[in-house]
Amino acid sequence: MEKDASLNVLGEELAPCSDEPVTGFFRDGHCNTCSEDRGSHTVCAVMTAEFLAYSKYLGNDLSTPRPEFRFPGLRPGDRWCLCAGRFLQAHHEGVAPNVHLEATHARAAEVVPMDILRDYAASDGAASDG
Repeated sequence: MEKDASLNVLGEELAPCSDEPVTGFFRDGHCNTCSEDRGSHTVCAVMTAEFLAYSKYLGNDLSTPRPEFRFPGLRPGDRWCLCAGRFLQAHHEGVAPNVHLEATHARAAEVVPMDILRDYAASDGAASDG
């Protein structure tokens, strides 16, 4: 699998999303993507209790630890590379979490319009490792 160019939706170098917990399709801490990433795990989002409950309701339980997959389970405040389509769906349902544009891959804008991504831009604007 070869990664697509690592640019963010602002046209700059893709910043890290999270190393704690480690996220991304490649589990490299970045919302990198490639042709095999059918879900387009490209939106660096800050988890909220509301979004985690919504995702669990839809059958994607992100909050329960799964040690067999080395997945710690997510908590509110954790950053995670979400599927662009799920983010857009959450937006339409009124439960989308904030995003870090610097850490959101440019390919996210192929699914989610930039004006919507900007509406959810995290206020501190900086990506971090946790």
